Amino acid sequence: MLETRQLSKHFKGLVAINNVDFNVGQKELVGVIGPNGAGKTTFFNLVTGFLKPTSGKILFEGRDITGKPPHAIAGMGIVRTFQLDRIYHDFTVLANVEIASHLQARIGFIESIFKTRPYRKKEQSARENAMQILQFLGLQDKKDELARNLSHGHQKLLGIAVALAAKPKLLLLDEPLAGMNVQEVGHTLELIRQIRAEGTGVLLIEHNMRAVMSTCDRLLVLNFGTEIARGTCEEIQRNKDVIQAYLGAKRNAA
Repeated sequence: MLETRQLSKHFKGLVAINNVDFNVGQKELVGVIGPNGAGKTTFFNLVTGFLKPTSGKILFEGRDITGKPPHAIAGMGIVRTFQLDRIYHDFTVLANVEIASHLQARIGFIESIFKTRPYRKKEQSARENAMQILQFLGLQDKKDELARNLSHGHQKLLGIAVALAAKPKLLLLDEPLAGMNVQEVGHTLELIRQIRAEGTGVLLIEHNMRAVMSTCDRLLVLNFGTEIARGTCEEIQRNKDVIQAYLGAKRNAA
């Protein structure tokens, strides 16, 4: 589904991503891990068009998407969440998801001005899609609340809801469990498994190693922008380079 070839990104001499060859198959749930500053979010930003690579290629379903803008990539089926969720805090929960649903509804300018019959049908479809997503995530009772009034955990779920509203083929989740309590983590992991089970590929950045190891099919490990390992969770747990990267990070932090 997704493939990167010799993907690199430099920032004024700093190598943030260094010749990363990687792929994600259909319906796979793959984790991208590494110490802070490893280049994980930069990798996501490259794949989703928020950054342009210095060199290399990005392919999605066999098509070269290198350098395409974020809205075009999202329209093709690659959709992401953010560490700090980009939701409209002064809109209701339902309105947030409806807005994202319009990406697939493809409502034209003339339709929106004159409120044509096709426009009204698309609006109804967007609302129904939004409600189905909220029910799936357990947010239906919050639909009329302003997003700013949600708990941190519910705001993170709303970020996932907004991404799902765009009907992704590949969903990129950037630290979806950050700041959640134990119960919220368990609930969110189960939802992620269900998303994959229903046919959506998932690429996951997460620092909660217990969650990653219990959820992902396989892992890519980055350190200073360079791949240091890839494989199953069991293989990564035994990898000496991975162990050194994390222990070294902890020593430096101390």
